[in-house]
Amino acid sequence: MKTKQKINLSYVLWALLPLAVGGLSALLSMDGMKANDALRQPALQPPGWLFSVAWGILYLLMGIGAGLVWNAVPRGWKDALIPFIAQLVLNFLWSPLFFVWELRLAAFFVLLGILGLAIWMTVAFYRERKSAGLLQIPYLLWLCFAGYLNFASYLLNG
Repeated sequence: MKTKQKINLSYVLWALLPLAVGGLSALLSMDGMKANDALRQPALQPPGWLFSVAWGILYLLMGIGAGLVWNAVPRGWKDALIPFIAQLVLNFLWSPLFFVWELRLAAFFVLLGILGLAIWMTVAFYRERKSAGLLQIPYLLWLCFAGYLNFASYLLNG
């Protein structure tokens, strides 16, 4: 049986994991992000500060969802966390592809992979804990919007 203290610590650890992955990826891509500001931007491009805020919230929701699944009555949590980890790996790779190496089309296809894995994750989370799955809906919506921005940037800047 899990103690309340262990359960609370697990939420913190699961929330920190995506924040750390996203933060490291952003740190490695910082120079490319600055250079990207000089390129032609798609219509509906939000201000730069919004990306940090949005991703921070989305990473927290992702981590809370993983914590809810981890602490659910043991059933299929291992299967539910496989797409969570897989999409985090691709999520980490996206920023260097797009910002550092300027491989915008490759980044778009990686983003489609992230979206597919995020859908799988959302369904798997929902099966374990409905609330964990519902917490991922903003992430899915943001990924669709990010896909638009990524592809439009590719079309505008090659």
